[in-house]
Amino acid sequence: MIAIVADTTLDRAEHLLAQGAAREAHALCLDALRRDPGVAQAWFLLGIIAAEHGNHGKAAELLEKATALAPAMARAHAHLGRTLVALNRQDLARQAADRAASLSPGDALTLDTIGVVYSRTGFHDRAIGFFERAFTLQPSNASFAYNLASARQFIGDFAGAETAYAAALDLDPGYYKAWSSRVVLTKQTLERNFAAQLEALFDPSANDPDPALHVGHALAKTYEDLGDHPTSLSWLNRAKAAKRRQLAYDGADDVAIFAAAARTAGKGEGDPSNEPIFVVGLPRTGTTLVDRILSSHPEVTSAGELSNFALIAKRMTGTPSNRVLDAETLKAATSLDMAALGRAYIDSTRPLTTPGGRFVDKMPLNAIYAGLIHRALPNARIVCLRRDPMDSVLSNYRQLFATGFSYYNYAYDLADTARYYVQFDRLVAHWRHTLPTDRFTEVAYEDLIADQEGETRRLLSFCGLNWDERCLAFHENPNPVATASSVQVRSPLHSGSIGRWKRYGDAVEPALAVLRGAGIAPQ
Repeated sequence: MIAIVADTTLDRAEHLLAQGAAREAHALCLDALRRDPGVAQAWFLLGIIAAEHGNHGKAAELLEKATALAPAMARAHAHLGRTLVALNRQDLARQAADRAASLSPGDALTLDTIGVVYSRTGFHDRAIGFFERAFTLQPSNASFAYNLASARQFIGDFAGAETAYAAALDLDPGYYKAWSSRVVLTKQTLERNFAAQLEALFDPSANDPDPALHVGHALAKTYEDLGDHPTSLSWLNRAKAAKRRQLAYDGADDVAIFAAAARTAGKGEGDPSNEPIFVVGLPRTGTTLVDRILSSHPEVTSAGELSNFALIAKRMTGTPSNRVLDAETLKAATSLDMAALGRAYIDSTRPLTTPGGRFVDKMPLNAIYAGLIHRALPNARIVCLRRDPMDSVLSNYRQLFATGFSYYNYAYDLADTARYYVQFDRLVAHWRHTLPTDRFTEVAYEDLIADQEGETRRLLSFCGLNWDERCLAFHENPNPVATASSVQVRSPLHSGSIGRWKRYGDAVEPALAVLRGAGIAPQ
């Protein structure tokens, strides 16, 4: 009788939660557990409530309780996986998704959640089928269509991605993330563009600045494709203004981070593995391109953009700050057991990597960790991408970064972006003088464009790899790409983006002034 009463109560709680009444649903769950503490559904719903309120540690605890009580509850395993992703425990998250998938769930939300976990842990090919089944079961759900579109884009199915983005927008014309993604997918033309719809959607006065940010970026991409660069930059400025006010970025934290990073260099004394090749640099400077070149070699796989090194360093230091990357954590990391740090990193990359195999970790922010990386993994190679200063600044300003990551808060103002570049440039100069030349090298994007084969040969030699012609045909590499360059890197090299900043005229003067003041001259 108790279980029946609890089930009835929890059905109501689930309905309330779906209507956004989390407080009432929470009370009903607690009431059910007072009657019977062994009811898994109550623990599951409490876990969902905790996750929706950003308390992912508590959510994981509650969802683990639900899976222990009901091992066959596929949705509990799936949502546990999603919570573990939020906690940056990708290895455990994938295992939870595997358990959920093995139970052959039949409801759309669980299937979509499994797909999300696989996608966010780097298994994009595996995610596709779950997204397709979820959208087939619930074709009126715009979010399911969007997730399917993103996964198709990552694996290079651009036609399929366009179809799914269009479906999401047919269902919800105001789905701003679908707009920004769809416009990036293909070049906009005078005959085919969405400028009118986007301008009607743009509302910079809304309480939430994110819709205007996405829509404004879509308009900027549209006008750039149409050759109207001043209008494009004007839309970028309008798109970013409200978000910049919300973030109130002042740059002091980044200055402290770069200064602390420069003090982490030291003798390589860690784990002897030579498996990893770290491709680092500012975002949008060619890191994905080099990743694709290297992973086209038969002895190299791409592990994607991993946050693992930073997360492990954070966990091992135990610093109290709520940020993974900060000056305090970098300072504390210099006292870590470097061999343990290196080994923990290598272990964390499985099963995306195989023991003894070479792999690329293409996380641009690892440029900040280059000193620690060399100490923890003295045989790892670190390849740092460089690009013309103004092209670097503009490409970062043009990029729509994930708004949940504070590390990119510099990119909401052109002058702030230039100041960040100056700090980055000084740090790379420091690594150039302190790290061994057979472990740290720089690759200029412009040199790669001008002499693809010569630079590729140099790159492979630096990494200890034999020459392989397939590295020149990187655009034929079938592996998924889950970065902002997912479209560009499936085409051969071209020089079209070199000197792009010059097309914007006087509008880029705020950035130029910062660079000139720092003694940095664009090409």
